[in-house]
Formats: sequence, C-alpha cells, structure tokens
Amino acid sequence: MKKLQKITLLAILLISNTVSAQELYKKATTLMGVDFELSVAANNKIKGNYYLNEAVNEIIRLEKMISSWDLNSQTSKINKNAGIKPIRVNKELFNLIKRSIRISKLTDGFFDISFASIDKVWFFNKSLTKLPSSEAIKKSVDKINYKNIILNETNLSVYLKEKGMKIGFGAIGKGFAAEKAKEKLIRLGAKAGLINASGDITCWGEHPKYKKWNIAISNPNKKNSPIAWFKLSNSAVVTSGNYEKFVIINNKRYSHIIDPKTGWPVNELKSVTIFCSNAELADALATAVFVIGTEKGINLINQLKDVECLLIDSDNKKHKSNNLLTTYN
Repeated sequence: MKKLQKITLLAILLISNTVSAQELYKKATTLMGVDFELSVAANNKIKGNYYLNEAVNEIIRLEKMISSWDLNSQTSKINKNAGIKPIRVNKELFNLIKRSIRISKLTDGFFDISFASIDKVWFFNKSLTKLPSSEAIKKSVDKINYKNIILNETNLSVYLKEKGMKIGFGAIGKGFAAEKAKEKLIRLGAKAGLINASGDITCWGEHPKYKKWNIAISNPNKKNSPIAWFKLSNSAVVTSGNYEKFVIINNKRYSHIIDPKTGWPVNELKSVTIFCSNAELADALATAVFVIGTEKGINLINQLKDVECLLIDSDNKKHKSNNLLTTYN
C-alpha cells in the first residue's frame, strides 16, 4: 500500500510539473477588419505557434462564410437573392442565423441581423454636418425585420422575403468567431487560452501563472485607463462602446449605435459589458442592451440565467446586474 501511495504521489507531482511548465504564447493580428489578440498555453514554442496559426486559419475560414463584402460568400448569395429565392447554406451558417433569430425574439428585435438592410443616412467619419431628414431616417429602417428571415430546416435554406433586405453579422460575428476558434483549439488539445476579438473575449482553462484570467474593462472616457477589473474562468465578456465613432451636430453628440426600430442613434449609455459563458451571445446582448437602455437592459439581463452586465451611462454612472460582483470577482 505504501509503495502504491508513493507511485500515486509521484504521478501527481509529474502532472503538476507538466501543467506549470506551460507558458502563454501570444499573437496579435488583424482579422475580420478588427484587431485580434490570441493567447494559448502550450509546453513549447512550436506547439504554441501551431495552436495560434490554427486559430487564425479558423477565423479566416469563418470570415469567408459570413462576410457580406465577399461576393462569393454564402451570406452574399443570401442577400443577392432577397425577394427572389431561398439559398441553401451549410449547417454552420444556418445554425448561426437560427441562433440570431432566437436572440432577436428574446430582445424584441433590438438585436437583429437584418439591421444590414438599413439605408445609410448617418455617416460617422466626421463629415456629416447636418441631420438627415426625419423622413429619410424613418425610411432607412423599413426593411429591418428578423421575422422576414425564413428558414427551412429540411433543406437548410435561408430566404429573405423582401427585395433589398440584407443580413449581416457585425453585432455577433466577432463573438461567433472567437468561440469557434476556441472550440477548435480545445479539439486540438489546447488546455487553456484566451481570444480577444477587439473587445469580445472568451477564455478557457487556467492561466499558466494566475489560474484565473484578469480582464480589464475600458474606461469610456479614457480608453487606456481601466474602469474595473474582473477575474474570468471558462467564460466570456464583451464590451461595446459608443465613444469612438460619433459626430457632433449643433453641439449634440450622435453615436454610431442606431436603434433598428427608429433609425436614430442612441445616447443613453456610453459602455455596455456583458458577462456570460459564450462570447457570441454576449456580443449580441451587448448590442441589444445598448439600444434598450439602462433600466430595461438590466431588467432583461437579470431575467437571464448566468448572464451579468456592467453599464456606464452618459453621466458616467455605473449600473450592474444583480449577481455581477459575486460571480466574477
């Protein structure tokens, strides 16, 4: 029995040394038009670089599928045939659209991938000097309606009922890509890592040094000065802000986040951070809460299991969901 105990103890020590021997390997690159920061734990540089390259290849693959800029993508084909015919797609894209519609129902349409149908009347490159007309603003959102995205489960087809309708994944695509890259790395044997898709973060396993992953939440008034820190473990966090893209007209600030129902920019919040187990869901909910606003947004999050939020309003006041500090500190 004593000999068995010694062998067991030795095995535990060996496992412990193997885990602690892992280091974090990192890669920063531009993918999907935004900055990605990839971190993965590995026993050596060769393995670390292998993981990082595989993650990049996976994100590139996904971008080709969901991009509306790539004329050959499945998404572009759906948009091109709006009001004409259904388009058969692969199961991966079909399920993403299906999940997106489910979130639209959950948020009463404040998150909607058919937002891509909006007519551009707002331009946030500082060149806009006067407000668009009320008629133009109202007309710009006419074709936004997730209920007009028709899915056929039998043949995996997608049909947009109205001509001129479009779908796009700007409000969910980064979180989707981060989660899919994480899934692939786990399949390849990566025990721990973190993917940051320009503010959409997902992590798994233990940080080689600190165990939990320390995540900084940006101050909307000072980008490089964190307003809060949280410790994450096998979860995701997404922060969206309206402080980078905006125009000022007649001394009033108009942000780039637009209400899909009215066509007007929303200004009640400066920053929305969503915590949950999945970056894709967090990405979509962050967009919805931004539009819904403080009170209704927090009410929505408080009704969802294992989802929390931190909001910063236009007066720089913090608002949080019921269980945020007990769950993520």
